[in-house]
Amino acid sequence: ILPGRLATGSGTQRFADGADIPGQWWRLFRSRALTDLVGRALQQNADIQAAQAALRAARENAASARGAFYPQVIANLNSLTYSLTTAQLTVSYSPDVFGLTRRTVESADAQTRQQNFQVEATYLTLTSNVVLAAIQEASTRAQIEATRKVIKTATDLLTILRRQFAAGQVANADVLVQAAALAQAQQALPPLEKQLGQTRDQLTALAGQYSSDEVAETFSFGSLHLPRELPVSLPSTLVAHRPDVQAAQANLASASAQVGVAVANRLPVVNLTAQGGSSPANFANLFAPQTFFYALGANVAQTVFDGGTLYHRQKQAEAEYDQAYQQYRSTVITAFQNVADALRALQTDGAAVAAAVASERAAEKSLKIATEQLSAGQVGAAIILTAQQTFAQAQLTRVQAEAGRFGDTAALFQALGGGWWNRNDPQ
Repeated sequence: ILPGRLATGSGTQRFADGADIPGQWWRLFRSRALTDLVGRALQQNADIQAAQAALRAARENAASARGAFYPQVIANLNSLTYSLTTAQLTVSYSPDVFGLTRRTVESADAQTRQQNFQVEATYLTLTSNVVLAAIQEASTRAQIEATRKVIKTATDLLTILRRQFAAGQVANADVLVQAAALAQAQQALPPLEKQLGQTRDQLTALAGQYSSDEVAETFSFGSLHLPRELPVSLPSTLVAHRPDVQAAQANLASASAQVGVAVANRLPVVNLTAQGGSSPANFANLFAPQTFFYALGANVAQTVFDGGTLYHRQKQAEAEYDQAYQQYRSTVITAFQNVADALRALQTDGAAVAAAVASERAAEKSLKIATEQLSAGQVGAAIILTAQQTFAQAQLTRVQAEAGRFGDTAALFQALGGGWWNRNDPQ
């Protein structure tokens, strides 16, 4: 059980060993606005559409490579006025004796798989970015609300001090100190409002819309709820589910096939041809038996000397395979690191939120007592200033802790692959 409880009432979270991730994992935050926005982003975002177009191109490229398994048939008709007419059909075929075509198709298929997982990676990145931006908006709104609360408190205290100064109970220096504290609190508000506007722009862009067409959905911690159960996958499951790992694995398979292509290019190439047609003196005799002709041929070609070109291309392919293998290892290691980082963060987030909430409550109570004492003339401005600063920092820490817990939860779902294997998406 993760320690701590959010003040939003979302409750505690717990790890669920072996639990699966739903295809639409963002629904676990139980926010209708978030679900609607993610759905619209998936329909309109240009990066998703570009990735899908790249996948279609990869599929067509793989399909075209398969054409080499079949004979090539070419029909030709030449007719000159008052002269010879020739109708000819040529059939050519290159048997895949040494696997050149087979390994070429294998590489194209692997590239298609790689692009397919690139689409899934783009899908996961987009949905995660929308969720994290929504959390950032909620965090910024909470910071703005806290800052406005601090400004109101500082304003009320300044009013009290001015009244006491008029009655001769405090020095003008105390009033000036509180005025400076109020101005400092007011200075913190514009940067937060700027950050909120930029986050809104980010959400609008992620939804595939122009800034002039800002998204209607808004987010606060009151509208977002923490998922109660957090999945923890086995390492083998993680490797099978991460889109970037699967894409790296497909890239490795493509590089392996390219080694086979380079080897086959150094071996003999066999070509079989057959020609048949008719060559009459005029078009009317095109199908006369005496005008028919045919020819059969076979050709074997082998490079004898090329200055080492094909040899070095093979060595290049082998080096690229080694590169793809190391890239695959690096991707797997990074995947495990991402999950480990998210789990470590979540193990402490609950305690951090609980401590931040307790600190905020204590600071608020302390400020309230100091304010009452100030009204009674029992404390000076220095005590009030310290209490205000402590309360303001406690509020900010609490908001950041809440945002961190939401963000780390989303990061865990992203690190585990996002549940694409459970998504029913015809695209």
